Amino acid sequence: MTDLWIHPALILLLGAALLPLIPERVRPGYLLLVPILVFARVHTMAPGTYGEVPFLSWTLTFGRVDALASVFGYIMALMAIIGTLYALKVKKKGEFAAAWVYVAGSLGAIYAGDLITLFVFWEMMAFSSVFLIWFRGRKESLEAGFRYLLVHAAGGVSLLAGILLYSRGAENLAFVGFNVQSPGLGEWLILIGFMLNAAVPPLHAWLPDGYGEATFSGAVFLCAFTTKTAVYALARGFAGLEILIWLGVIMALYGVVYAVLENDSRRLLAYHIISQVGYMVAGVGIGTQLAINGVCAHAFAHILYKGLLFMGCGAVLHMTGQSKFTELGGLYRKMPWTFVFTLIGGLSISAFPLFSGFVSKAMTVQAGFDEHMLWAAFLLMLASAGTFLHTGLKVPYFIWFGKNNCKPETWERAADPPWNMNAAMAITSVLCIFIGVYTPYLYDMLPYPTDYNPYTSYHLSETMQLLLFTMLGFFLLLKKLEPKAAIAVDTDWFYRRGGQFFYRAADKGLNGLNLTGDKLAMRRLPSSLTRFFAKPGAHLQWLLLRPFVRGGEGEIAQVRESIDRRSRHGSYPVGTSVLLSVLFLSLMSLLFFLF
Repeated sequence: MTDLWIHPALILLLGAALLPLIPERVRPGYLLLVPILVFARVHTMAPGTYGEVPFLSWTLTFGRVDALASVFGYIMALMAIIGTLYALKVKKKGEFAAAWVYVAGSLGAIYAGDLITLFVFWEMMAFSSVFLIWFRGRKESLEAGFRYLLVHAAGGVSLLAGILLYSRGAENLAFVGFNVQSPGLGEWLILIGFMLNAAVPPLHAWLPDGYGEATFSGAVFLCAFTTKTAVYALARGFAGLEILIWLGVIMALYGVVYAVLENDSRRLLAYHIISQVGYMVAGVGIGTQLAINGVCAHAFAHILYKGLLFMGCGAVLHMTGQSKFTELGGLYRKMPWTFVFTLIGGLSISAFPLFSGFVSKAMTVQAGFDEHMLWAAFLLMLASAGTFLHTGLKVPYFIWFGKNNCKPETWERAADPPWNMNAAMAITSVLCIFIGVYTPYLYDMLPYPTDYNPYTSYHLSETMQLLLFTMLGFFLLLKKLEPKAAIAVDTDWFYRRGGQFFYRAADKGLNGLNLTGDKLAMRRLPSSLTRFFAKPGAHLQWLLLRPFVRGGEGEIAQVRESIDRRSRHGSYPVGTSVLLSVLFLSLMSLLFFLF
């Protein structure tokens, strides 16, 4: 271990902290410089263990650099440059800061050598990425962001509980492969935390819900980091866990079905993330060297081509204000370069020969055949046909061709986006083609040596037959595949309805019980004691309400005066203070039980 080791995540965190101080005239250069420095740092890190810090009875390891971490770190640092270039003209500095902290969380999790460090960076990802949804500023974005945050908080709780239980029987908290033959409760809870971020059904609905409502540039960052960091964590900790094969195949098919039904272009792409990550999850479950190489290669390629697709559809949203197929069409004359770039992304994700998906996706399928898991391999091939159907054909056809459903103002606004967005899409397009043509660029980064050759005559003929058959089916069934302005019910229905039930129960039930308890306590307890409880309760409510109080200084002062007035008269929340006491005692009892 060297005396001085700079974590690439630290560069991003410092860059985000200093961003408000950067003058406007030099801000574009600064925005590009920071992620370039991060990429250079990632590229120059030698294998080894760095940043070891003693903490209680454990050792925190901030920098475990090996072949598996390096391939994920490389592509994520590269995507940070491309995503920042794409968003270069965004005026909100906070959006860049949130994106960089988000990427820092992902890189921190990738290089974490222990479970505590992993958890800290894992939660950093969740709490920073939600701002990329909220910055869009719509009511729907605010609601989607809260749902996104609540779901990820639940996943974080599962991960933390798993780590605590696992720590009771482990010699240390090093983040290494778990016992996949007979995992304990702690391992299962950790797995659930990983699967939620990987969007494994039924823990997946946060993804289309949140990504579809993100800013046009925020979605580019979101599609690249959360699910692929989870894939890395699964590959690191649960390679060879057989249930992941089943879950991965279900993901691949589930995402395809919902993508075909979707009317919003970015929600379609979000659903298809679930499908593509399914290949990676299945590869982790297979667990062989070829399968893990396929997981890494496909994650690498997926970050690029999915980012390119989100950039293309984001450009349409940015320039026209629309993202639904039923409100677009015929835009190839107005946005020709965006069409070309998005088409390249569609061909890449569809595993067309000479494009990146062709050299990565088939590795997992081949690993399934090699291990005689014919059912999994054939179903993954079926999902690949669905990918070409909706992302390779449906997206470009109904946005750039097909019936023109644009309103006059939409058509008037339509044009290719600013130079920086075109440049980001052009760079990503070149990389998608380069990876598909020159396979050693990607294959030499993989964690295990590979002599896999995707360009065999059998694989080429098999792939072209599958793609051409799918294309024929698309045009024969074109009328049936036309988008409809409808909502496809998904598993988020349960917590949307559950949230409404909880609100009503809290408002009519718990809140009413709390008020009744306060009244009874005021009648029975001395006034000095009620005032003793009331003052801290008033301060607590002000802290909770302050972020949500809108309006000028007069309205804010009026709300504060109302709280203080009730506090002075002793009519304030004894129940709140009692509830906090109960929660504190419960937490202390839990910690005592665990340790």
